[in-house]
Amino acid sequence: MSHSEKGKKMNAGTPQLLIYTTPTCPDCHALKHWLAQQKIAYEERDLTDPLIGEEAKTRTGVRVAPISIVGDQVFYGTFLSQKPGLMKALGLSDAQLKTSEAQR
Repeated sequence: MSHSEKGKKMNAGTPQLLIYTTPTCPDCHALKHWLAQQKIAYEERDLTDPLIGEEAKTRTGVRVAPISIVGDQVFYGTFLSQKPGLMKALGLSDAQLKTSEAQR
């Protein structure tokens, strides 16, 4: 299943998530790993494509990886700096996070 297909199969109550990444970005890998652990579907776009880079810059004002967009909320910077905002935007509680971490 491609990432764009994942984005289409999200639960009705889950906000749509779009991430802009690059293949070599450690924070991008950490973000995708965390999203997989949380079973959160997303659409991914590769910032190494110049057209995607321009799209991200136009949409968010930045062209750094990773960029996460949930509804009208934009998050960028390190994965750890994005995580608290993403949890809130995605409706994840600390209890849900602790449960998923305990299951690792």
